[in-house]
Amino acid sequence: MTTALFQHQLIEIQNNLLNFAYTLTNNRDDAYDLLQDTTMKALTNYDKYTDDTNFKGWLFTIMRNIFINNYRRATRTATIIDTSEDCYKLNIPESESFVSPEGSYNAREINDAIKSFDDKYSRPFEMHVAGYKYTEIAEIMNLPVGTIKSRIFTARQKLQSQFADYRS
Repeated sequence: MTTALFQHQLIEIQNNLLNFAYTLTNNRDDAYDLLQDTTMKALTNYDKYTDDTNFKGWLFTIMRNIFINNYRRATRTATIIDTSEDCYKLNIPESESFVSPEGSYNAREINDAIKSFDDKYSRPFEMHVAGYKYTEIAEIMNLPVGTIKSRIFTARQKLQSQFADYRS
């Protein structure tokens, strides 16, 4: 297959790859990143493609493998290793770490603290906690992304100072 034909077929299949990437990631931004990684890997490994191979299947396999490798890498980095004598928390992901009374806050206290902030700080912070991206919050509030990041940072700082007495 010529390089021009290879690139043409790669461009033609981009929408299918994007749909598949979205089914894997369930996130638009992550899907675009995965599509870009797949396209780059396909272009750099053009010489490894053989003409008798299913082109679409070859690309989907590349995408699936990239996704699996990224998932495994993220899982490995989220695991903590306890070096204490009794191996109390050995290989427990951080999200499942044990909660102690000293480290837990009452959800009502935190919500009340957030609601006590000025609306220009509480609204973007609540949206960020709800899962909105900075750019989405900026579009909704009709403000620059930098302003949104600054307000979320300020809200975090206020929360940390307000609950500083809870820290050990």
